[in-house]
Amino acid sequence: MIKNIIFDVGKVLVEYDWESVMMRLGITGKDLEETADATVRSQLWNEYDRSRLSDEELLQGFLAQAPEQKENICLFWEHVADTITRFPYSESWVQSLRDKGYRCYILSNYARRTYERTREELSFEKKMDGALFSFQVQQIKPEPEIYRTLLERFGLEASECVFLDDNPDNVEAAERLGIHGILFTGKEAAEEKLRALGVE
Repeated sequence: MIKNIIFDVGKVLVEYDWESVMMRLGITGKDLEETADATVRSQLWNEYDRSRLSDEELLQGFLAQAPEQKENICLFWEHVADTITRFPYSESWVQSLRDKGYRCYILSNYARRTYERTREELSFEKKMDGALFSFQVQQIKPEPEIYRTLLERFGLEASECVFLDDNPDNVEAAERLGIHGILFTGKEAAEEKLRALGVE
């Protein structure tokens, strides 16, 4: 029986659109590809979400991967918060589930620097029964440790939880620990999959 709904944030409760932000900043074509490969598409971006390194260490790491894109990388770095926009349904969806007696949680890869700059877009956090962001524990999905941390911190039974995430690797990692998983492709499809698990 499902008692707990666990939400990823990016592309589930908020839009995460780095490409549009880069284009709006005038970073296009080859410059966009190289800037993205040095930042959001790089392995180092996982360390940004983990937030173990300082902001300066991270920025220098991004710059080292594409020195010729220094201006664009720095420009995007200053506007990274613009990548986050809350979906209109987020607060009401969480509230409706809580009104039906379900407990709601967040489990998200999210950098400290971005979190500090996007608090207004995360207004649904206050409706949650609990939240675990990667920067808070310096663990990231799909590492099993962050799922275990969530379960232990909030006293949850894996079999009573369902996790919604847009990344297949993150969903599979949850399922390996006994958590029900839903690959998020949109709210309506997710609600249908939740109903299949007995969540009304």
